[in-house]
Amino acid sequence: MKELTLFYLETCPHCKRARAYMQELRDENAEYAAIPIKMVEEKQERQLADSYDYFYVPCYYIGERKVAEGRIDKEGVRTVFDEALKA
Repeated sequence: MKELTLFYLETCPHCKRARAYMQELRDENAEYAAIPIKMVEEKQERQLADSYDYFYVPCYYIGERKVAEGRIDKEGVRTVFDEALKA
């Protein structure tokens, strides 16, 4: 299992929904709760955010590999979590 990195903006409605889905899934599944997640608010950590290749938030990376970018639903977050578990 590798660390999952989420790039987000505090004011982004899609990011707020994605984070809520993440919490729901982590509450429902202990395996998901064990996934290490690095949360990067791109306005607060601009230099780090600029070192990654993405345009839209929320954006998920597993290691250096982008696994999802832009609006995401609960099933999309589940897929990201499943990929993190396999990595």
